[in-house]
Amino acid sequence: MSTAQHDEWLWGWNDTPAVVSVWAEGNGEATVWSRPHGGDLHTRSARFRPWVLLDSTEDLDAAGVSYAFDDGAPDARGLRVRELAGPGALRILLSADRFAQLESAVCRGASRRLQRRITRLAQLPRETRHVVPPDEQFLVATGLTYFRDLTFAQLRRLQFDLETTGLDPTVDRIFLIAVGTPDGAVELLEAHGEDDAAEASLIARFVSRVRALDPDVIENHNQHGFDLPFLRRRAALLRVPLALGRLHHTALLERAAMRGTTSDVQRGVEGNADGDDRRVRLIAPGREFIDTLDAVRRYDFAVRELPGYGLKAVARHFGLAGPARELIPGDRIHAVYRTDPDRVRRYAGADVTEVAGLARILGGAAFALARMAPRRYERLADAGAATGVIDPLLVRAYLRAGQALPAYAPHDGTVHSGAALYLFTSGVAHRIVKVDVASLYPSLMRAFRIGPSRDHLQALLVLVDKLVEQRLRAKGAAKDAPAGSDERFTLEAMSAAMKLVVNSAYGYLAAGEGLTRFADVHAANDVTRRGRETLLLMCRALAERGALLIEADTDGVYVAVPPTWTEADERRVVDEVAALLPPLVRLEFEGRYAAMLSHEAKNYALLTYDGRLQLKGVAFRSSRAEPFGEAFLRTAITRLLSGDIPGVRAAYLETLDALRTRTLPTVAVASRVRLRKLPDAYARSRTVRREFAYEAMWQSGRHAWSAGDRVRVYRAQDGRGRVIDEVEDEARLDSDPRDYDTTYYAALLRRTFATRLASAFSAEDFAIVFADTEQLPLFAPKLQQIIPVATREDTIWQQLHS
Repeated sequence: MSTAQHDEWLWGWNDTPAVVSVWAEGNGEATVWSRPHGGDLHTRSARFRPWVLLDSTEDLDAAGVSYAFDDGAPDARGLRVRELAGPGALRILLSADRFAQLESAVCRGASRRLQRRITRLAQLPRETRHVVPPDEQFLVATGLTYFRDLTFAQLRRLQFDLETTGLDPTVDRIFLIAVGTPDGAVELLEAHGEDDAAEASLIARFVSRVRALDPDVIENHNQHGFDLPFLRRRAALLRVPLALGRLHHTALLERAAMRGTTSDVQRGVEGNADGDDRRVRLIAPGREFIDTLDAVRRYDFAVRELPGYGLKAVARHFGLAGPARELIPGDRIHAVYRTDPDRVRRYAGADVTEVAGLARILGGAAFALARMAPRRYERLADAGAATGVIDPLLVRAYLRAGQALPAYAPHDGTVHSGAALYLFTSGVAHRIVKVDVASLYPSLMRAFRIGPSRDHLQALLVLVDKLVEQRLRAKGAAKDAPAGSDERFTLEAMSAAMKLVVNSAYGYLAAGEGLTRFADVHAANDVTRRGRETLLLMCRALAERGALLIEADTDGVYVAVPPTWTEADERRVVDEVAALLPPLVRLEFEGRYAAMLSHEAKNYALLTYDGRLQLKGVAFRSSRAEPFGEAFLRTAITRLLSGDIPGVRAAYLETLDALRTRTLPTVAVASRVRLRKLPDAYARSRTVRREFAYEAMWQSGRHAWSAGDRVRVYRAQDGRGRVIDEVEDEARLDSDPRDYDTTYYAALLRRTFATRLASAFSAEDFAIVFADTEQLPLFAPKLQQIIPVATREDTIWQQLHS
């Protein structure tokens, strides 16, 4: 294969510029919207032949239908079969004028062959067929991708946010809609009254405004979890056409999704169309719904530094919220609107402004992915990098090369050896250096040409090679671009997106049975074996040069360096060790820190030289953790790493006192949990086993919820569970019961949170620092005399030198 052909695998081959949306139907009709240079919108129609990959023509023959072999003629009609080359199992490319035509033929034959009724291709064994939605069929067949020669700033983006009287769309209403226009202005649409007619008029005006502004992208935070489903339900009840798209459709359509809302219809080629709780996302042909919550989750998966996923918390974290930002508890918004509407207007306007800023900061990765992968932009925004990005790229590469795809292979029982991870030292250490192994596993795949055995084109390795090369170019060019410019933003987004995909290549290779088409546990084990060898080589070399090893994994190595070393010494040692590694494995000096608390593998805290604390791992940051505990940890660990042991004890005692006097709001002690069972399912299992979160829902009078809902629950003074609404600003909560069990949470503080500092002390010192005021030993040493400790894990050290 030539370099040009390899470029087509990554970027596609259709040079249509500035595509901002694509919509394709099963009848072979597609519409493409583009905005060259960010200017006027262009719309064109196209024809394509819907297609499916099969392992044989057996079902076509059983159906007795006539088909012709595809000769490549542009005016082909009827069922056409093209036999692909190579050793893959899915070698029959069947196309037709309409998708229904080919599905009907195959299902009719499969029904006869299997002696049971087959009505959809999705009912056939997965290893015998490959089916994708019409828009992906069109993009794969044509080599078209989004946003070629377009910058993120050239998109027409609109933000919206609903303000409602409550959370139940069957009884509550929309009374205000904030709109952030593509030119950055904020518009407020309000209901003129509180009856059906007023709300219907509001929704109709919103639809009209969207169509007039004609955005390419509609953004909101958690719009797939709340705003869009609520809007759809209210519009349906009020009989208002919700024509938010650019085509003739007057309703939002659905697609299957991991996170979204409950389906209102039973449809879907690949999804589960029979379950009442199938999760879907809503789509509007011609526009892309982008949920900034997806970008937040993707960002935090890599950095693990966000205080939460709510819009207000994330906006504060990124400096998007000003000091005068209006805050109103969700359950009080409508009541406040009745007495002080301007306050709610400021609140709603800030929401859309912050969403626009958040999309600008975090939305670049999905934008860049859409330039490569043959999927709609909105789908790539919530897709996993392995199955959501790499798989479509590989499918397109194989079909472009005229090669058959391998089928999903059953697992042969080989155990995956897992990633390399070493914890050498626990406790507190100072003068920390992080040495980053840049994309270790993908680098080893490239260096030793380790790819899936069934990938005879070596397409995965080609894509990884291309992505690494392009990323380095984009990263270098971004540094030269003016700070804050659209060019720099686009290049940085491209670099981040490519890093995301490159780092997922090993995960794609190592995926379990049936998760990815080219999974190969033997190749993955070869990579991890070489990864362990490489990490141990690095660790030995660093230790021989005087560094104290703390932790090493595929993300890098943390070491403590001697007090005599300067930063120049640190960098020199890293360069020396880098020279010992295999080709293409790059070692980088990533950062230096004043101190580190190593709790357990992948769970640690770092204190920067300017006093900022970074927490890593679920022991320190978890969506389920009670907020008071996490707040205590941040304060106590900062003081610990600064050498202030009396301050650590003070943080403990202050938190104890706040709990016992109920100074803390109830939401601070509530744990955030996901409800996975539906009410009926829990009612059936309740007689056998009662679960705290569901009991809390019942005991709070909440008997209706959806699977996947997240709620905050806490233990009340009577020992029963309760539910409390989560608010952005606890100080504004007008009615707070503060009836939590102080004894339980005081014990939880020590048992769960304080013990995460145990590795920093001897057992005796820990008992003194975290003793209750009534339990302090009579002859306890002064807190100033207690010195944090670091303990070597001898078993791992022995492995290093074996």
